[in-house]
Order: sequence, then C-alpha cells, then structure tokens
Amino acid sequence: MSAAAASPKTRSEALVEAEFVLSRRNFENIAGLLRTESGIHLPESKAMLVYSRLAKRLRQTGCPDFDAYWELIDSPAGAQERQAMFAALTTNVTRFFREPHHFDHLKKTVLPELVATARAGGRVRLWSSACSTGEEPYSIALTVLDMLPEAARLDVKILATDIDPVVVATARAGIYRADVQSVVPQPLRDKWLARDRESGAWRVKDEVKALVTFNQLNLIGAWPIKGPFDVIFCRNVVIYFEDETQAHVWGRFHKMLAPEGRLYVGHSERVDVPGYVSDGLTVYRKTGGRA
Repeated sequence: MSAAAASPKTRSEALVEAEFVLSRRNFENIAGLLRTESGIHLPESKAMLVYSRLAKRLRQTGCPDFDAYWELIDSPAGAQERQAMFAALTTNVTRFFREPHHFDHLKKTVLPELVATARAGGRVRLWSSACSTGEEPYSIALTVLDMLPEAARLDVKILATDIDPVVVATARAGIYRADVQSVVPQPLRDKWLARDRESGAWRVKDEVKALVTFNQLNLIGAWPIKGPFDVIFCRNVVIYFEDETQAHVWGRFHKMLAPEGRLYVGHSERVDVPGYVSDGLTVYRKTGGRA
C-alpha cells in the first residue's frame, strides 16, 4: 500500500509516511522478530531507520506495502528474505584496527604470555564474536603475527563469528578495497597483504587466513564451540541489547574465558556483572587465579 493509497486507519497509526507507510503494527512486528532472533532491541524512535533500511527491500521483492512484506518474511517461503531483512537492519560498521588502543593492549599486555605459551607447545585461542566483514579478526591475526610470525604452525587459532552469513562470506574471502592503506601499518601490510594492481583491492594472504576460522553464530542462540578462550572481542554489539540480554551475554562469555582471559568491548559498552575487573579502557579481565 503506497502512502497515497493508505487508508485513514493506517495513516492514523503511521510512524513513517513516504513512498510506503510504516505503521506502528508493522514496526512492532518487525522489531519483535528482530529481538527474538538476534537480541537487538529497536525502540519506536528507530522507526525511520527501519523504514530507510527496508524500503529498498520492498522495492526489490516487489511488495506493495509493509503488510505484504511482513506476510512474506513471516512465511516459510520467506526464509531467505527474512535473512536479508536481518542483514539490512544490522549495523556492520567496521574497519581494520578500529579502536586501536585495544590492539595496543593486546600486543603489550596479553600477547607476551600467550606467545610464550604457544612457543612452549601450549594452546592459544582468540574469538572475534561479531566479526562482520572480517576486518576485526584479521586485525587480531596481524597483531599476533607481528609478535609470532610462525603462529600458523603452532596451536594458535582465531575463531570469527557473525549472525549474518553474507558478511561471513565476505570475511572469509578476505578482499578489501577501503581504508587498508591508511590504517594498516606499512610493515604489516607489506608482509601479510597483497594488492591487485588492476583493481586496487587488497587481499589477505593465505598465511593470515590460516589462523582464522569463520562461522555463522547468533550470540543469543546456541554456541556450538569449544573454549576456553584467552581473548574475546565483542565490540559495539550488545549496546543494541536490553540490559537483561547484555548481562546474559557477558555471563556466557565469562564461562568461555580462560582464567585471567580478556574481554574487549565497544567504546560505549560497560561490563557490570560479577566475575570481571577493568584491565584498561573498555578491556575486562576474568577474575580468579590462573589454572
């Protein structure tokens, strides 16, 4: 139903009126599904964001209005479009070495002991739990390789997961066009990345990819993974969760961390559940003696 054809009843409950009408009922249905499936909470103040992200999906699917779009994604035949909707509503803002103080902390405070462990034949595990298109886990890998060039030949592994299979596929490919030259230090870039002269794209070399395993995972769903992890990155994700869901996720991470393991969170996030102490700017250490 276009804005021009919207009924008076629909208009009276409209949150957005433009090319399409997004009614309160439409918004509540979509926001409720997103919360159930991903944990992301969208208040009504985000109605314009929902409209702007999904209007193009209506055009692409040929749905005449949000009622028809809801019927599609709520049907068994709409599973693929439902995933496309989640991808459209999920923010995937990322770049190499985003929040660089985290990588400085990782290199100077955490990795020296982990490097010694790896060289002595021990197990080292790191997890990028909301990896988006891969810049974060590859930044972790480059930081590790800078101190431990032989990491791929040792028992060192980085798990990278995200709810969106499309961005996971992009991450697995490891090809980037934007901001690599400006944010990846030249020594790391020269050693671990390769540039295609024709396209200008940067490719992560196989030695780096060998450290990282990419999988789809929902942070509020099942975690079919094995810990413990020495390091977990979960940045700029739980800020979109309600308080109870945030606390639940922090608690699950705590169980997955090794003693004294570190949790890196986003600049607007705080971990205020038992079992963690601050270890730097938006860095938390699992409390308790080392096993």
